[in-house]
Amino acid sequence: MKLLLLLRHAKSSWGNDALADHDRPLNERGRRDAPRMGRLLRTLDLVPDQIVASSATRAATTAQLVAEAAGYPGEIRYTRDLYLADPETYVDVARTTDDAVQRLMLVGHNPDIEELVAELSSIEERMSTATLACVRLPIAAWRELKLTGHYELTGIWRPKEIRD
Repeated sequence: MKLLLLLRHAKSSWGNDALADHDRPLNERGRRDAPRMGRLLRTLDLVPDQIVASSATRAATTAQLVAEAAGYPGEIRYTRDLYLADPETYVDVARTTDDAVQRLMLVGHNPDIEELVAELSSIEERMSTATLACVRLPIAAWRELKLTGHYELTGIWRPKEIRD
C-alpha cells in the first residue's frame, strides 16, 4: 500500500511583471499557508518519505516551507518535469520512486494537480492554492501506478479550512 500526496503550490505573487512565470515567488498568504499545510501533515502522521517538487519558484518554496513545518528529514527533489506538465508526467515521475518510499508527495501546479486527482480517483475536486490531496494506492511498487487506476481519494485539505 502506497500513499500519494498531491499538493498544489501556495498562493503566488503577480506583483512583478518583469519575472517569468517560472520565477514568480509566493505572496504573503502563500508564505502563511504553506507551513500550515506542513503542520497538518505532521498532525495527521502523513509526513512524506520523499518530496518531489516542480522547479518553479512558487512550488519549490512551497515544498521547502511545508517540509520544514512537517519535520520532513529528507532532501527535496526539484524537477522542471512538473512545471506545465500533464497528469501522465506526474505519474511518470511517481513511477521512478524507490519502492522503499511509502508516502510520496508531489508539489505542482494547476490545472495539472486537479486533473491528476480526477484521473486517479474519478472524483473532481477544486485544488485551490496550497490544497493537499491524499490518494491511497493498493500497489506494492511505484512502477505499478496507472493514471486511470480508480484509486481511493482519502482526503482533501484546504488551508482556509485548517485551524492551527
